[in-house]
Amino acid sequence: MDLEKLRHSASHIMADAVKQLYPEVKLGMGPAIEDGFYYDFDREEPFVPEDLVKIEKVMREIISEGGAFTHEDMGRDAALKLFEKMGEKYKVELIKGLPDEKVSIYKHGKFTDLCKGPHVGSTGEVKNFKLLSIAGAYWRGSENNPMLQRIYGTAFPEKKQLSQYLHFVEESKKRDHRKLGKSLKLFTIQDNIGAGLVLYYPKGAMLRSIIEDFIKKEHLKRGYELVRGPHILKSDIWIQSGHYDYYKENMYIFKMENKEFAIKPMNCPGHMITYKSSLRSYRELPIRYFELGDVYRHEKSGVLHGLLRVRGFTQDDAHIFCLREQVEDEIVRVIDFVKDVMDIFGFKDLDIEISTRPPKYIGKEEDWDAAQAALINSLKRKKLEYNICEGEGAFYGPKIDIKIKDALKRPWQCATIQCDFVLPERFDLTYIGADGKEHRPIILHRVILGSIERFIGTLIEHYAGEFPLWLAPVQIAVIPISSSQNGYAEALKEELAAEGLRAKVDIRDEKMQKKIREAELEKIPYMLVVGEKETGTGTVAVRSKKEGNLGTMKMKDFLKRAGDEIDNKK
Repeated sequence: MDLEKLRHSASHIMADAVKQLYPEVKLGMGPAIEDGFYYDFDREEPFVPEDLVKIEKVMREIISEGGAFTHEDMGRDAALKLFEKMGEKYKVELIKGLPDEKVSIYKHGKFTDLCKGPHVGSTGEVKNFKLLSIAGAYWRGSENNPMLQRIYGTAFPEKKQLSQYLHFVEESKKRDHRKLGKSLKLFTIQDNIGAGLVLYYPKGAMLRSIIEDFIKKEHLKRGYELVRGPHILKSDIWIQSGHYDYYKENMYIFKMENKEFAIKPMNCPGHMITYKSSLRSYRELPIRYFELGDVYRHEKSGVLHGLLRVRGFTQDDAHIFCLREQVEDEIVRVIDFVKDVMDIFGFKDLDIEISTRPPKYIGKEEDWDAAQAALINSLKRKKLEYNICEGEGAFYGPKIDIKIKDALKRPWQCATIQCDFVLPERFDLTYIGADGKEHRPIILHRVILGSIERFIGTLIEHYAGEFPLWLAPVQIAVIPISSSQNGYAEALKEELAAEGLRAKVDIRDEKMQKKIREAELEKIPYMLVVGEKETGTGTVAVRSKKEGNLGTMKMKDFLKRAGDEIDNKK
């Protein structure tokens, strides 16, 4: 059975059920999507989860009737009169925007909708479905339009497929980084701070610091030089780079002392100016500049999503200035860098896409073709499969996007490699070649982790908040059984700290079992429980979050175990 037809039909059945239950509702649009379907409704009273149960019940009644889906091509004027009479103002708006004189209409039972189709033969074919959630959505995706209520659902040909998907949904909910970020006290995003702006709590700041320290060392090992630019630059720079013309609506722009500035959405211009600070020889290239650069972009409020889509974030951003004949080798090195890093973080599966020249771009077509060829040839050298995304490149160059797959096999965007022949022209970047003449370098824009915020969100969901020892903000909880062991517990914490381990001591006047339970909820990898016996023998009773009770150990044995685990990034 055609999955899109099935789900599109389910969306119509849902809309029918909603209209039967709540006749005052106005219909928006209801397409099939990758994992199911949705329909947008204009209703003054908010839908609640209990409404979904009622809607599902009516949907099953409609399905049991087995009404046929029928198609009709109706004249535009007749269709306008029909939907005006029905009071469906959003359908009327859609019809007025259609270019054809004929309008496609689908019916089942007493329900009529504006729709291109196609659908299954009858409502009786939609047996295995589930309504999932309620969300807000602007009409036609514009913040200037009314906010509608969107009901999501899914449907499958087989009951087993639906059960498997619902299990996947439940697992995804358990791993939701927003929920875990709150319960583990990692970060917060609040309206009084600003939508899409992240405040890290101590544990979240520690996790971020661990990741940033790691990625900085990995760059230095591979011959990158550290640079750092200001958070704001005069608008002249953004005009020169092309961002002002092509990206202005996503930039924060302001005036001071009659001069216009912009908070940087990209790190590129600072790196261009750094390159231009000296006369360059071909012998120096490639030059690789790296920055953990803070950037700010005005994303629409409707697309903001926890750490995954924010307005202020940090990129592990780098620009590689190289000779034309060095481009493919440098791209291959970046691909190897990505694979090495993702393997350490526990991501084994990668999906790769190449995005080609968009409709609106800067530069010469022949340079775009050369840049795209370099990206493709590099992937072929690595024998990596890829998909082509036509017209989705950045305005200044085509790119490789590398998506990682988490524990639930969901794809997440991380690394990007962009090949740019344009900005060297705009910033008049040159080097002296072997012939003694000036030439233009080629620039590779690239990130490995991408947005640090998004990567942290990905890690939280991949590990369900249960980080491996090397990443855990708190690695060890030392738990004295009674207050008489507090001194020994504090001494153990100092010994752990001296070995570079992150530990905390729980000396609260609470029962040991409560302390252990709370450490479990905090997802701390190890607990060292100490009582009279351990204090007297200089040992620790070790509990592992993964493996349970490991028995009593000498401290030196535990330190070796923990050290090996961290060194091996387990």
